[in-house]
Amino acid sequence: MASLATLAELKSSLWTRDEFARRIALARQPEEERAPRPSLRQFLGEAEVLAEVVNRPRRKIAIERAKHPRTIMVLPGFMTHPLRMRFMARQLERAGHTAKRWGLGFNLGPSEENLASLEKRLLDLSKRAGEPVVLLGWSLGGIFARELAKRQPQAVAKVITMGSPFSGDPRANNVWRAYQFVTGHSVDDPPIDTELGEKPPVETIALWSPRDGMIAPRAACGTAEERDRAVALRCTHIGFSYSEEAISAVLEELNRD
Repeated sequence: MASLATLAELKSSLWTRDEFARRIALARQPEEERAPRPSLRQFLGEAEVLAEVVNRPRRKIAIERAKHPRTIMVLPGFMTHPLRMRFMARQLERAGHTAKRWGLGFNLGPSEENLASLEKRLLDLSKRAGEPVVLLGWSLGGIFARELAKRQPQAVAKVITMGSPFSGDPRANNVWRAYQFVTGHSVDDPPIDTELGEKPPVETIALWSPRDGMIAPRAACGTAEERDRAVALRCTHIGFSYSEEAISAVLEELNRD
């Protein structure tokens, strides 16, 4: 029995190494043609988030009361936890809105199971609110938001994406290798049936920034056929989750009928 247990442990260990090797290969996958993506200088500019620890306690953001208080599902970015969106959520609640987490913890990539869970969460929030819910998604969270709105449009009032790469080449960003390693699948072959650029059948707004150091601006802006409106900001990619400019832009969109 001891030898059988040792053999089972060995097989498990070998599988782990094989899987790790497979993911490393995905991360090192060669590109036939390099996709346009933010420069190294822009990428390094994302480090300004380090000053947020000092700046946030001193930041005072003027918040106007919402014309129409809404229930908002807040969807975090790739490899981030809903806590990273807490500052944004608190400002929305100061305006009178109700901000709800997505209920999945860290965003480690899409799967049919994740989407099914989010659909259930969305339908429950809409039922409790008595009206459709606004989906606010940062980066990969915005991809989830768009897909949810395609699947359950009757439960969605509008979609607001922030720096979400829904358009063009899926490698038009500085994180696709990390994405493939963590998720275990290629950006060209997601484990869900979708056309990322297809516009959801609800009002869809894309917030994007030419200062984004992670996602190529065109990928987050999209084309006229892929969203209803695109709004340019001047924040970094990480800044979408906390900057006064991003918060003000989201509040403005929420006040639109």
